[in-house]
Amino acid sequence: MDTEDTRTYRVVINHEEQYSIWPADRELPLGWNDAGFSGDKAACLRHIEEVWTDMRPLSLRKRMQEDAP
Repeated sequence: MDTEDTRTYRVVINHEEQYSIWPADRELPLGWNDAGFSGDKAACLRHIEEVWTDMRPLSLRKRMQEDAP
């Protein structure tokens, strides 16, 4: 049985600037926005690896900047 995933996905981002992928033919879940990239699963995951260089949530990064001397 061939189980290769041939669906098209899109990269999505939430308010904390965290990334994920979502099937392109489905409505986005609440709290997530299209990040402007779509393709097969592997391409989307490669894109996320390139652009998501700081895994900390946005709120934590802001807090750490405020607390920095």
